[in-house]
Formats: sequence, structure tokens, C-alpha cells
Amino acid sequence: MADRWAPKPVQGIADGTVLYDGVCVICSAAFRFVAARDPEARFRFTAVQDPLGTRMAGLLGIDPVMPESNAVVIDGTAYMKSDAAIQVLARLPRYGWARHLRHVPKGLRDWVYDRIARNRYRLFGKTETCMIPGPELRRHVAREE
Repeated sequence: MADRWAPKPVQGIADGTVLYDGVCVICSAAFRFVAARDPEARFRFTAVQDPLGTRMAGLLGIDPVMPESNAVVIDGTAYMKSDAAIQVLARLPRYGWARHLRHVPKGLRDWVYDRIARNRYRLFGKTETCMIPGPELRRHVAREE
């Protein structure tokens, strides 16, 4: 059986679009972390709870009610779980070193990712609604094409 979380081609989602869980405190913190280090606004974020995010989740086989992965589209390919995190981090200024994390076996990387993802609400918290980005983050919000 093919790896459900392996990178896959995707159409209809703009390059640089990042899917995240908008009610997850650590996921929203990751959005702010990337946005603060992405001066060119190369990455645009959509919460899985938003219409674009729900559509993206459906295309990628991610449950929009209880998402088990984040995702990013780079050059027409969707990356999920630890692959997505590495793809984003490695493209930020001064974080190019992160591309070397690809050499850690994917099974191990995703095992760690899954442990954090499964316990994210208990460990970091959950909000009742998605974060509403302020003016400094709005240019990092994904829009339908």
C-alpha cells in the first residue's frame, strides 16, 4: 500500500499555501512563527476550518473535523506531516539548514509528528474559534484563486 502521506501532485491550490488546524494553539503559533520570518509572504495560510482549507483537506484526504496532518503546496506538489514542516522551514531565510532533516527516516519523523499531533490539544490547548489575523498577518492569509 502506498504511503497515504507521501508527497502528491495537486491542482487548484496555489503554491505556498499552507493548511493548518486553526483552533490548535501550537498550529496557530507556527503560522505566526513562519509569517514573522517570511518577509516576501511566500507562504499563505488557510485554516482547515475555512472554506479553502476544507477544500484543500478534501483534495489531500485530510479529515477537516479532526485533521491528522498539516500540508503545504510547493511547485504543484502537496507535502504533509513532517515533510510539510521541513519544506516550509527550509525555505525561510536563515533556516536552510532544515532541509537536512529530510535525511532523518520519514517513518521516524512522522512518528514524532504523530505523537505531537495526537496530543496537541491536551499539551498546547485549543481555542473555540480560529485566530483572526491582525494587519501584520493578513498578507499571509491564503485566498481562493
